[in-house]
Amino acid sequence: MKSMGRRSFLTGTALGIGAGLSVPAIVSAAKDDETSAKSSDISLRDKDLRFIGTEETFSTRELMVLNDRLFLEDTGLAELGPRRIGAMDEAGLNVQILSAHTPGVQNVRGKKGIDFARRLNKLLVDGPMATYPGRFKAFATLPLQNPEASADELERTVREDGFLGALTNGIIGKKFLDHPDFEPLLARAEALGKPIYIHPGLPPDEVFQIYYSNMRPEYQKEFQDQVLGISAYGWHQEVVTQCVRMITSGVFDRHPRLQIIIGHMGEGLPFFYKRILEKMSEVTKKSLDKPFEQYFHDNFWFTTSAFPQTELLDLLLKYFSVDRVMFATDYPFANMKVQTDWFRGVDLPRDAKEKIAFRNAEKLFGMKV
Repeated sequence: MKSMGRRSFLTGTALGIGAGLSVPAIVSAAKDDETSAKSSDISLRDKDLRFIGTEETFSTRELMVLNDRLFLEDTGLAELGPRRIGAMDEAGLNVQILSAHTPGVQNVRGKKGIDFARRLNKLLVDGPMATYPGRFKAFATLPLQNPEASADELERTVREDGFLGALTNGIIGKKFLDHPDFEPLLARAEALGKPIYIHPGLPPDEVFQIYYSNMRPEYQKEFQDQVLGISAYGWHQEVVTQCVRMITSGVFDRHPRLQIIIGHMGEGLPFFYKRILEKMSEVTKKSLDKPFEQYFHDNFWFTTSAFPQTELLDLLLKYFSVDRVMFATDYPFANMKVQTDWFRGVDLPRDAKEKIAFRNAEKLFGMKV
C-alpha cells in the first residue's frame, strides 16, 4: 500500500473511501506519514552534517581489462575529476576514501603484481589527491600474492603518501587473511596502527560451481548465478566467514591491536550475531585469550555502504557501539546523494550522527574533515 499524505488520509477517511482497508493498514499509513514528516524535520536540523565516505571505489581501464570488467567503464569508476567531485558536492560528501575495485591486483603474481599495485597507488597520489587537496584519501592496493611485498607497500604508502590503511577483496586465491602466509602483512598493519578494510571479492571457481551455477541455462544471459554469487548474497556471507575465521584462528590474540573494517552494514553479521555467539563462544573458551564476543567489539569496525536502511542501522547499533560505525556510500555503485539524504533523516541524537558521519573516521584514521 502506498503511504498517503496527511491531507489525503484525513479526506479519504471522511469520505469513507478507506472502508475496504483494514484498521491496521490505515493506522500504518498514518504512522508512515508521521515518520516521514519527522524525518524531514531531522534532515533540516542536520543539513550541515559533514561526511567522510569510507568505501568509495575507483578503477582504471587497465585494471578493468585485467579483471574482465570493461562493462563497468561507463559507471564513473575511472573518473577521478569533475564528475566525481560534482557528485560529492551535490551529496554534501566532504571526503572520499578511495579504494581499487574488486579484486584489484590481488590475483596477479610476482613483480607484475607488485608494480601494478604501486602504479595504482601512485596514480591516486599524483592525480586526485594532488588536484583536489583534502577531498580524497586512500586505502592502499596491495599485491597480496606476495605478503611481504604487500607489507612493504602498505608501509610505503602510509609513510610516504599518507594512506589510511589497506583494502583487500574477499578470498585471496584459496586463502583467507587468517592463513599463516599473511602474518607479515597483519603484523605490519598492527605496527603501523592502520586498519585493513575487508571488501567482498569474487568466489573461487570451485565455490561458484558448487554454490551458485545451478540456474537454468536459458537464463544465463541475465547473469543470475553471477549476481547471486556476489552482490545479491554470496560475497556478504563470505566476508562474515572470513571475520569469524580470523577470530577462531587466533589472529587477534597474536595481533591484539589490529583493526578490521567491514562494510554493507555488517555484511549480515548483525542478523546472525546472537546465533554465532551462542554456538561459537562455548567451543572457543579454551583456545582464545578472550571471550569470543569481545573480539568483535575490540577489533572490528562497520560501515553503512550501499545500505541506506534505518532498520538495518538500528540492528547494527543494537549489538555494536556507535563508536565503531562509519558512513560510506559505495560510489559509484550506489547514489551518493541518496545515502547522505537518508542519513540526515535518521532519528539519532546529533552526537551519534556526527560520530557515524565523520568523527569515528577522523579518530580511526587520524584525519580531519
